[in-house]
Amino acid sequence: MALDALTLSLLAKELDESLQGARIDKIHQPSKDEIVMHMRKRDGNIKLLISARSGSARVCVTNENFENPQVPPSFCMLMRKYFAGAKFVAANSIKGERIIMLAFTATSEMGDVVQLDLAVELMGRYANIVAINQDGKVIDAMKRVDADASSVRQLLPGLSYKLPPNRENPNLIDETEQVLEKVFAFDAPLNSAFMKNTQGIGPVIAREIAYRALGDRDVYAVYLEDEQKQQVRDAVAEVVECYNNPQYTTVYDDNGKPSEFSFMPLKQYEGLNSKSYESLNVLLDEYYAQKDKAERLRQKGKDLYRLTQTLTERTQRKQVARQEELLESQDSEKYKIFGELLTANLWQLEKGMKNIKVLNYYTNEEIVIPLDSRLNGNQNAQKYYKEYKKRQTAVKMLTELIRQGEIELEYLKSISYAVSQAQNEAELMAIRSELHSAGYIKYYKQRDKKQKPQDFIKYISSDGFLICVGRNNLQNDKLTMKTARGRDMWFHTKKAPGSHVVVFSEGNEIPLRTQNEAAMLAVYHSSLKDSARVEIDYTFVKNIRKTNDLKPGMVIYDTYESAVITPDMEVISNLKKA
Repeated sequence: MALDALTLSLLAKELDESLQGARIDKIHQPSKDEIVMHMRKRDGNIKLLISARSGSARVCVTNENFENPQVPPSFCMLMRKYFAGAKFVAANSIKGERIIMLAFTATSEMGDVVQLDLAVELMGRYANIVAINQDGKVIDAMKRVDADASSVRQLLPGLSYKLPPNRENPNLIDETEQVLEKVFAFDAPLNSAFMKNTQGIGPVIAREIAYRALGDRDVYAVYLEDEQKQQVRDAVAEVVECYNNPQYTTVYDDNGKPSEFSFMPLKQYEGLNSKSYESLNVLLDEYYAQKDKAERLRQKGKDLYRLTQTLTERTQRKQVARQEELLESQDSEKYKIFGELLTANLWQLEKGMKNIKVLNYYTNEEIVIPLDSRLNGNQNAQKYYKEYKKRQTAVKMLTELIRQGEIELEYLKSISYAVSQAQNEAELMAIRSELHSAGYIKYYKQRDKKQKPQDFIKYISSDGFLICVGRNNLQNDKLTMKTARGRDMWFHTKKAPGSHVVVFSEGNEIPLRTQNEAAMLAVYHSSLKDSARVEIDYTFVKNIRKTNDLKPGMVIYDTYESAVITPDMEVISNLKKA
């Protein structure tokens, strides 16, 4: 759900209260459309997140930790220049608009105290962050809007800041009767009528009014009977009451993921789980945390994803060409037979002949052999022998190249999977390092040596056994080939990219329950995590070996057993992380 104007007005009140007395200490820009302000207060420090990302635009106090780029983007540097050390003054929402104005006082380069505003525009795909000076001029915008992008409203440095054009509809909270009068005269379904004739409400609230008044019935507003109109009035009164006394609620879908939120309980989602919050800031931080974390990593890892896609497509094209060439080269025996038959019939051959009909003593049938008229009989025979050897060599080389190509495709699939599953920038850096070592990336900036390399993902099984999971191909190799010992048990999805999973036996027999849990973790940490009945290979580590021609993360095993596993998320979530 996108924040509507009603919810934003409540958020502005919360921010105004919680940020009083705060002063900006640090400013970071963890991604291209997010700003994080670290603010100091007498009673503790807080972080203010401002996001202009389409689909999750918001402003809220956050407890989330962010990984920042080594080189700050230009907008971040501008924000530091003007807002570093600024003191918070007030937060106000613009009536009927999805905009919150954050007011600050700061000291200019000349030592004067100046008023600065930050316009946080949370309008879906048009979301933006605009810095404004005391004269109402735009200092700069995170997303500049020129005349080509909009003929109505430009956001460029030096221009006066203007609010978006307003439809001048009445406000549901302050002008309830005017809203109802327009709605009851509108020829559209009730929820659409509220959306078209009300200022500041979003689709969720419009649907909630319609559901509370009419249930699942789809009645056009203009055709409502008197009793139904009264039900609508009652539903609107409930919305106004909840606005004045908010009951912040998040609704979760059948998969346990947050799907909607509001300042009131949402009866339209009866039957689904919900959670109540005392603070809208806490709700927003929790609602968007997981989604935004994945999006930030997707942005930071998109170059790796594009690279692996390009390499995969290139390798697939090479494989197709090699298969076609191999098919053409597999009839080499024909040329050997031609050479032998010509050698046996040299007495019949004369220079200038274009072909000759001879008896094929292998099949006891006559065949016609093409000849090069420029060559004599012996030279034609030698030409066919050379073509035979050439094609035999080609078959050997192409077979090996195809085998190597298959290994490379499997490796690139594992890289794509590792990129998609990376939990932080450190894991993406490890993948870049691996690709650099493999020769796929020419230029690579080594990560800070002061940072400790990440350890395996560790779990404790229900029986108390340590289970380790590799985060990427290099960790998979380290876990299986260096850390684990012979009687430890190894698990991996069959013919699918995924992590190596090892149960450390410590000289004891590994119980069946622990083996099942490790198998579930192997599915959970693989590209088949959302599938049912996944085939798993498992064996003792002593049966695993690796040859020099194998890429990182790839191993060979001949002695193993297989099992079909359907992961149980409840079991996985109950496993203690070590």
